[in-house]
Amino acid sequence: MGRFADFAAEGLVVLDGGLATQLEAQGNDLAGALWSARLLRDAPDEIVAAHRAFFDAGADVAITASYHASYTGLAAAGASAAEATRLIALSVALARRAQPAGRRTLVAGSVGPYGVVWANGSEYTGDYRAAGDAEIASEQRRRIHALVAAGADLLAVETIPSGREAAILGGLLAELSGIEAWVTFCCRDGSRLSDGTPIVEAVRAVTGAEAVAAVGINCTPPQHVESLIDRIRGATDLPIVAYPNWGAAWDAESRTWSDRGSTLAEFPPDLLDRWRSAGASVIGGCCGIGPHAIAAIHDWREARMAGSRAAAAGRSAAAGRSAVAGRAAVEGRASTGPRAPVSRSAEWEGP
Repeated sequence: MGRFADFAAEGLVVLDGGLATQLEAQGNDLAGALWSARLLRDAPDEIVAAHRAFFDAGADVAITASYHASYTGLAAAGASAAEATRLIALSVALARRAQPAGRRTLVAGSVGPYGVVWANGSEYTGDYRAAGDAEIASEQRRRIHALVAAGADLLAVETIPSGREAAILGGLLAELSGIEAWVTFCCRDGSRLSDGTPIVEAVRAVTGAEAVAAVGINCTPPQHVESLIDRIRGATDLPIVAYPNWGAAWDAESRTWSDRGSTLAEFPPDLLDRWRSAGASVIGGCCGIGPHAIAAIHDWREARMAGSRAAAAGRSAAAGRSAVAGRAAVEGRASTGPRAPVSRSAEWEGP
């Protein structure tokens, strides 16, 4: 296993939250086609501060600000291919600057869905009818290779809304060696991707690639997560990643979130317990989820682990007492010799 797979196998991993959410909370205007990727060029220190806020909250993994950093999108904003590569590499360096000393953390290079090149909402619907498979593969391959070359610890191939794109990505990730990736899907309900593809079908499209170390869902309303985890667990034994959004819907025309009356500022412990029981071992947040919510996930993880340690200690102590009692009984029989038979009631009268 690689570093991330080892991390996930050891227990619960806490991801960061919505990077754009925190950047906006810091006062940044993210209107425009490049969204948070604009700050790679215009305000890189703001990105470092946002990453640091999530690490300070207890996140184990930072996801880079490259979600919207596509070659096509950056070219439309006037960047050359070389400049685009530099900005994508910078996203990794900025996350590295925020990493805390003294504890293990990782940097995941974000590869957002192909639809970010248009920034017209198709990144959430999977409506890619205007692009051919070769076009999609070419763009995503370049982004993946730039993040690998920049030294990301792993790839976060995220918010994939389309079964067609999942199949293309499965082929691209099969080309890789020496790096891990997770692939997470954007879903419309408890069983299907945004374009209607069954989640099980999408999972199977990517898990044939050796680089894929985990799969799951992100930027999906919390109420669908438990059902989706159940279905994913039935299709793979890889670690499952879950970092849902706050439950609002993205309006591409107004470029705003629409509150559907079921938003969550943070995920309550009983909901986190259900996701964990269903099979998730890597949990964080997406759009609308800030450092306070990540701190709550971290605290829930620590409390759960403390409870597990206490239960294990109790079982160990009970086993020790049982072993001592067994040895004492054997030694007692050996010292006194054969005993006359006694009735069951006499056996249980106690001392």
